[in-house]
Amino acid sequence: MARKDALTGRGPLSGNNRSHALNATKRKWNLNLQKVKVVDEKGNIKTVKVSTRTLRTLKKTEKLV
Repeated sequence: MARKDALTGRGPLSGNNRSHALNATKRKWNLNLQKVKVVDEKGNIKTVKVSTRTLRTLKKTEKLV
């Protein structure tokens, strides 16, 4: 499972680089993934890769270890 948010399933976005002459080349915006330890519903601790946007939500809901 490469470059995907383990909790939300979000992946990289694709688009184009644009030069001054408006030449288009493909590019990718990858997620800023971080490894964090999360407590699941049963109280077990798991290490998952989540994006920093998801990490902010986890901090608000106090699901981190």
